[in-house]
Amino acid sequence: MHAWLCTNPTGVEALTWTEQPTPAPKAGEVLIEIKAASLNFPDLLIVQNKYQIKPPLPFVPGSEYAGVVQAVGEGVTHLKPGQAVACLSGTGGFGTHTLAPAALCMPLPPQFPMVDAAAFIMIYATSYHALIDRAALRAGETVLVLGAAGGVGTAAIQIAKAAGARVIAAASTDDKCALCTSIGADATINYSRDNLRDALKALTDGKGPDVIYDPVGGDFAEPAFRSIAWRGRYLVVGFASGPIPSLPLNLPLLKGASIVGVFWGDFAKREPKANAAMMGELAQWYAQGKIKPVIDRTMPMAELPAAYAHMGSRGVKGKLVLVN
Repeated sequence: MHAWLCTNPTGVEALTWTEQPTPAPKAGEVLIEIKAASLNFPDLLIVQNKYQIKPPLPFVPGSEYAGVVQAVGEGVTHLKPGQAVACLSGTGGFGTHTLAPAALCMPLPPQFPMVDAAAFIMIYATSYHALIDRAALRAGETVLVLGAAGGVGTAAIQIAKAAGARVIAAASTDDKCALCTSIGADATINYSRDNLRDALKALTDGKGPDVIYDPVGGDFAEPAFRSIAWRGRYLVVGFASGPIPSLPLNLPLLKGASIVGVFWGDFAKREPKANAAMMGELAQWYAQGKIKPVIDRTMPMAELPAAYAHMGSRGVKGKLVLVN
């Protein structure tokens, strides 16, 4: 097997394409031949030593991938060799093979393409947990999605629409706004050109959005929160822009609004039955055509450094997927 090995987490340039012995699965593990792996923002942070999880060195990055089970370890009964699976294990995805905990593998139904499967779990689990579970989104409410053309943003648009909400998508270019419209957004705001608060006031008749989905953080957090509706819910999803914003606590008081943390990874560990039920519903939604990952492009696994560079340019719309 081959894999991109990180021996020193100083950045993408420290990764090397390395040949290694193909491992055998231990108890509770499966060996997966990787067909596709998606590139997520944490995959960049982890090789820069900036992520909250610090895997022991050396490690293979790549949090999310899909492939075919080659062998199963002792005690694994729900998976078998030859079965197609998707997995989000945090590391291991940027290679030709990996060992994964069997409990983290999602069996794929027939006609589920590997590229879509590799881009599915993180964005849809995060967005469903945020909007449906944490925000208790109701049909007819208005959702503002910041960073709407990215992976979790495009998933949030689709899930909010499936729940019967009205969606305002905010993104940084006209091309990104057009993408958001094409997947169901009812209105868009180009926040590199438009004043966010003025645009929200006009689009909501002064009421403001009921739910704000924010995977970006940074400078738009406070103006977005100042525009939130009475009893609104502000979903703290992530900080893709870098800076972690500080919000004056008089704002939620004045709006009767809630600041709601979204940490899908810990939800999955702490509430595994609820998470499994959620993933089952998401698989059904995919089969019904309600949701489908937006794929920016696919690139060969050997071109991982170029894929990182493309993601770093903030030019990615939806998900970028590496294929073997």
